[in-house]
Amino acid sequence: MSFFISRHLPYLRHQIFYCMNLHEYQAKELLKKYNVPVQEGIAVDTVMAAEEAYRQIKTQTNNNFAVVKAQIHAGGRGKGKIEGSEQRGVAVGKSLEDVSTIAKNILGGTLVTIQTGPAGKKVSKVLVAQDVYYPGPNPVKEFYLSILLDRAKGQNVIMYSTEGGMDIEEVAHNTPDKIFKEWVHPSGGLQGFQARKIAFNLGLSGEALKSCVKFVTNLYNAYVGLDCGMLEINPLFKTSDEKIIAVDCKMSLDENALMRHSDLAALRDISEEDPTEVEAGQFNLNYVKLDGNVGCMVNGAGLAMATMDMIKLSGGEPANFLDVGGTANAQTVEAGFRIIMKDPNVKAILINIFGGIVRCDRVAAGVIEAYNKLGDINIPIIVRLQGTNAAEAKKLIDESGLKVQSAILLSEAADLVKQAVA
Repeated sequence: MSFFISRHLPYLRHQIFYCMNLHEYQAKELLKKYNVPVQEGIAVDTVMAAEEAYRQIKTQTNNNFAVVKAQIHAGGRGKGKIEGSEQRGVAVGKSLEDVSTIAKNILGGTLVTIQTGPAGKKVSKVLVAQDVYYPGPNPVKEFYLSILLDRAKGQNVIMYSTEGGMDIEEVAHNTPDKIFKEWVHPSGGLQGFQARKIAFNLGLSGEALKSCVKFVTNLYNAYVGLDCGMLEINPLFKTSDEKIIAVDCKMSLDENALMRHSDLAALRDISEEDPTEVEAGQFNLNYVKLDGNVGCMVNGAGLAMATMDMIKLSGGEPANFLDVGGTANAQTVEAGFRIIMKDPNVKAILINIFGGIVRCDRVAAGVIEAYNKLGDINIPIIVRLQGTNAAEAKKLIDESGLKVQSAILLSEAADLVKQAVA
């Protein structure tokens, strides 16, 4: 027996296991509850509030410098620019006037980074944070550290490097030997010798080493306690007085675990998410937008990925991943139609349903009802139904008088897709 692994699996694996991203300022507040030292800051949404935040931080730190950071769900903010200007997404202000100008330039603007793509993301908040590059007896250092699940090993892995900062992607690509990994067995948790090993490999000693051991231990506790999908600190920073702190933090939470964290669910910022994916979630549809021309609606994640591969082999490109689940009805089918058709790139729609839990004739009736509600649809719709009451379903669609093509075999559906995108 042979198995075919979907070409879409590596990408979709991270999408199907849904994670809720947090802003930097939200993540840092959560880390503080686990005694993880962070760069202190105040999140604001107006220029006036940014000025007041600067005054507070200046008083607390006795330092004229402060950092203004755009708060969006994307990395590369330090290199990114506000659309139509030279303003970076992260900038240092040396005075109240500087901070006021930077905040004015960033707030309300669209920040374009390597991770946002050319569309960028609108900035609604900035974090006014303390300057950590203050002078002292020892040189400052930037490191990289992240924790995530290694699915191949079934263990959490701590990835870290002496080369932290904005160029970590180049480090990983050009000098992968500078990226260290420490796996943690789930039954035993992070051991003391592992935390010490990480600190040693980062080249630390003395008070900095002790601080790093405590930092890594508490950070791992936060990762587990908060049910994180990913937790990244870049840079992990050693100050001139040997403190170890998180200057930046990217955190995503496992949405399947939010039932244990009702307080964390309230931190979701839907303005940072794809509107169609948000709408799909309201109908309990598992939807991920892709860059193709054939929309697909399927019941079951495995069948959905097989369908996407079939679309690809037929000469098309899947425009989305859409799993309606095992209880598809007229309402979910109609919602799926509306969401798919919002994508102007879609040239055809393929509905592929296996009638196991759900009866095919019920889905067919839902397709017909949804089609009638939506009115004239000017793109080809191909419906492939197999399983319970498949023959009855095909008859319903064929006799409906609608511009819907039906198929029972997957090969038949593939041929119809090929014709539709030719």
